[in-house]
Amino acid sequence: MTKSTFLQEFKDFAVKGNAIDMAVGVIIGGAFGKIVTSIVEDLIMPPIGWLIGGVDFKELKIELPAFIEGQTAVTINYGNFIQTVFNFFIIAFCVFLLVRTIMRLKRERPVEEKPATPAGPTQEELLTEIRDLLKRQQ
Repeated sequence: MTKSTFLQEFKDFAVKGNAIDMAVGVIIGGAFGKIVTSIVEDLIMPPIGWLIGGVDFKELKIELPAFIEGQTAVTINYGNFIQTVFNFFIIAFCVFLLVRTIMRLKRERPVEEKPATPAGPTQEELLTEIRDLLKRQQ
């Protein structure tokens, strides 16, 4: 494969609508993920923590004991995990609503009806015509 063929194939791939659409989707998805993370961390989790007794979910963790002197504490940050799960469910719900809306829009698009092709004669009609033609010839 020559270099120019390779570059031409790459150019054809890169400027296809699907690749560009996918790139735009990834960029918007990343920005959307940051928005959802902020919504969960700054708007949803503080009231939930307040309702269950003033808990800050970022502070929820289990500290594992150090076996060696001077070893830094190792923690299991399950509070961050809970926030990430909330993020996932909110993003999944939003994607579900988006896909559902797109599917409805596709379904509601009016289908253009093609003009009906004229129906040809049935087998019985053709046989009757042949019979009549044979009678006339005799």
